[in-house]
Amino acid sequence: MLRVLIIGCGDIALRLVRQQREPSSSRHGGVQFYALNRSPSRIPLLREMGIRPIEGDLDDRRSLVRLAGIADVVMHFAPPQSDALVDRRTRRLLAALAMGAAPARMVYISTTGVYGDCAGAWVEETRPARPGNARARRRWDAERQLRGWAIRAGVRLSILRAPGIYARGRLPEARVRQGLPALLPAVDIHTNHIHAEDLARLAWRAAFRARPQRLYNAVDDSGLRMGDWFDCVADHLGVPRPPRLPYEAVMSAVTPAMRTFLNESRRLSNRRIREELGFRFCYPDVHVGLFGD
Repeated sequence: MLRVLIIGCGDIALRLVRQQREPSSSRHGGVQFYALNRSPSRIPLLREMGIRPIEGDLDDRRSLVRLAGIADVVMHFAPPQSDALVDRRTRRLLAALAMGAAPARMVYISTTGVYGDCAGAWVEETRPARPGNARARRRWDAERQLRGWAIRAGVRLSILRAPGIYARGRLPEARVRQGLPALLPAVDIHTNHIHAEDLARLAWRAAFRARPQRLYNAVDDSGLRMGDWFDCVADHLGVPRPPRLPYEAVMSAVTPAMRTFLNESRRLSNRRIREELGFRFCYPDVHVGLFGD
């Protein structure tokens, strides 16, 4: 029986579990999932899905002792805390795992934000990370912690750098319905996406197919400008497309968080996941994801 520990049992993790519980899965019935859980209200859902909850909190070091030696595979999907430039949660997790036998494999979902602004250039995994904001720096710190630990402990680590994760129910719906402006095409930025179902499938595949200590851009083939993405969402919702305005007008109309995204433009290559992992998308671009099913 394969033992899989989930850290950060949110939407992507639950999709992964559902996929592996399907009769068509090669490991159907041969996996025991565990999940670190700090919310008693979620226990019935986890148990209904066949996941064994383990009470604990990444913000409480002493609550993590039960994680030591429990798993063959760790799926680390938890975000860092929202302050500082280091990921203290990953540090506590690794300290707990070090108290027992190390897992054979780990998959970590990071962010393409660690590349920083690339001025619209094509980006492969060999490009040096240059995170330009605090959120991305915390993820970059987590990646470095995980790499060092994996090498010392002999763990096969895969890092998936994910961009904008979307699915029906996790779209920028409020922004589009409010009619907030997008950039004029001449100054718009390049964005990248992946459907939540594909990211869950990719995480599982990386756990067993990836080379040790390997980075992967977890992106689809969409290659849209941000304004075009908002147009797709508006069409999907059946509401007017956002107006297109100059850079200064858009920056004054959006939140500080959105401004950080508008200052970074890059196009991510997915060649490595296709060639090394043999990955095939169920949703190769956002048009299929929003309108094809």
